[in-house]
Amino acid sequence: MTEKHMDKALEQFLAIAEAGSFLAAAETLAVSQPALSYSMRKLEQSLSVVLFERTSRGVRLTEAGETLFENAMIMRRLYGNALDKIERQRVRAEHGISIGSGYSSWDLFLKDIVLEQFRAHPHAPIHVSLGSALRCMAQLLAGDISLFIGNQIPGFAHANAVEFLPMGMSQDGYYVREGHPLLGAPRTLAEIFAWPSVVAVPSESRLDKLQAQDAETLPELPQGSFGHAFTSNSLAVCLDFLHAADAVLTHSVLLEPYLERQRVVKVDLAAGERERAWPLGIYVVAEALNDPKVAEMAALISDRLRALDLPPVPGPQAPR
Repeated sequence: MTEKHMDKALEQFLAIAEAGSFLAAAETLAVSQPALSYSMRKLEQSLSVVLFERTSRGVRLTEAGETLFENAMIMRRLYGNALDKIERQRVRAEHGISIGSGYSSWDLFLKDIVLEQFRAHPHAPIHVSLGSALRCMAQLLAGDISLFIGNQIPGFAHANAVEFLPMGMSQDGYYVREGHPLLGAPRTLAEIFAWPSVVAVPSESRLDKLQAQDAETLPELPQGSFGHAFTSNSLAVCLDFLHAADAVLTHSVLLEPYLERQRVVKVDLAAGERERAWPLGIYVVAEALNDPKVAEMAALISDRLRALDLPPVPGPQAPR
């Protein structure tokens, strides 16, 4: 912050002390020299001391002037630091936000939004919590995040507490390690699920209350399937298991480019087989949309989700 925000008399005093003359200080401050001289006489009278001694080259500080100069410089620095801190707090309050997301949304577009927001508002912190829709919902209801991107939660027991803004349908895909026997030809779901199933979902009893008792918590498998062999709230851990075992990971097809970089390949489905699909959108506490920063972030995310050209949500839940 510049010294123009400080007390006017102290600002003028510092300008004279730094310039070494009333004339140079008057030019810097864009005031007349008589007005500046009058202001300094009033300051000296209020302090009952002489602050300047005139010399052939201008003015120099008296002992009292030196004392005032040293302390005024400290005051300027402290005042500037205080204004800087207040400005950072204002930016944080206006632009800081906490967001929840699944892994696919982070890799596809959310990381780009976060980086853009950081560059535009470097002092406004953004917190991102990655995890399943159930885990993000628990954080949303607790007030730890402002919104999250994820699949609509089946059998959600607190639908009146939040608003779901559907953006399209996200389909499940089935992934295996490179070299897996399922690769090389289209497969039926029965063939796919004859292998052990891996799913990235939380296993936390505290999240059970978020769904109705009869709600589906894990993907339903065809009759005669091997069954769910491994689950974890960490996708990275699921991938470690997948690389070490002949198993099949069920995850959104939106994550296919990311998983390919992890040497995990999508299995082709045989003709007539259909991948399961879920409404994908934004969950937010309804009243939070009145917060400009939440509304702005929801709009940014909505634009990116629509750009993915997802299949439309059928029925009355079409995107707004």
